[in-house]
Amino acid sequence: IVSNAKILPAVHQMECHPYRQMKAMREKMSEHDVKVMCWYPLGGRGEGGTNIILNDPVIQKIAKAHGKPAVQIVLRFELQEGFITIPGSFNPVHIAENFHAQDFDLTEVEMIEIRALNKEKRFFVAFENFTYEQAENMIMNMHP
Repeated sequence: IVSNAKILPAVHQMECHPYRQMKAMREKMSEHDVKVMCWYPLGGRGEGGTNIILNDPVIQKIAKAHGKPAVQIVLRFELQEGFITIPGSFNPVHIAENFHAQDFDLTEVEMIEIRALNKEKRFFVAFENFTYEQAENMIMNMHP
């Protein structure tokens, strides 16, 4: 897109969370001043990656040290890393709790510990083995 676009995108949205930090892509985007927006910033919904990430022993340890829920630790990490992170929720309690990820900071040691969780693990796998044409057909059929 960089070589063909007259106007570069301002934001690139991709699955990113503590288990998929997309370091190489973030560096590439940074070269062009394109911001990264976390899609699935908590690893997905419900029983999927969210439970895995929020129950990770490192996340739990840091949450306990700050007296914060694990979700706030993950969101704070992403904010401090420079991600645009917008978790989706219909639950008013969760939405209100998410705002409190902005009222504290993680230490550099805690940031390093969370960075070490990176596995480039995807939790959204619907398109994982699709060709571009297959993904395009699926999307077009979902949104006619």
